[in-house]
Amino acid sequence: MNNNLICCGWCEKDDLYRNYHDYEWGKPVYDDKIIFEFLVLESFQAGLSWHTILTKRENFRKALDDFDFQKIAKYDDKKVEELMNNSGIIRNRMKILATINNAQKFIEVQKEFGSFSKYIWSFVGGKPIINQPKTLEEVPATTEISDILSKDLKKKGFKFLGSTVMYAHMQATGMVCDHLVDCYQKNSMNNFS
Repeated sequence: MNNNLICCGWCEKDDLYRNYHDYEWGKPVYDDKIIFEFLVLESFQAGLSWHTILTKRENFRKALDDFDFQKIAKYDDKKVEELMNNSGIIRNRMKILATINNAQKFIEVQKEFGSFSKYIWSFVGGKPIINQPKTLEEVPATTEISDILSKDLKKKGFKFLGSTVMYAHMQATGMVCDHLVDCYQKNSMNNFS
């Protein structure tokens, strides 16, 4: 990490945020396991700050079997109670139950499309949308694509994946690049367009 480089202002809180910005945010992800991890983290973030989720990310990883959707899809009531008693994660029963449900639906989408990646990336034509925001205020919370994606996921039975959550997911997994135009990461992202 080079502190002399100009980057998106939202990541200046601490090294955790800066590392996330520098090494993950906006980089295209096509691996189903990582896509599922971000779906889980983004769904737990609803109503909270992303920084809160990042600080608990490793706890989530341990508690949720390294985000193994095959295992999570089979979680029972005993596992739900174990998670509800885990102070290292967000203890929200509805979000925990949604995670189990979403793991099951994730597997169904994989069977239908060959991979979840193939399904979700189809909403952006298989390649990242590179936006050119000059300020954080120009970065939207939702877009027409995130609205359509969220509605489609809801129709497929997914929960806690509204349009705002899905736009954040699209940003996190590089389906859309919202690095500010003067951010040093913007140049590296332009290679993906």
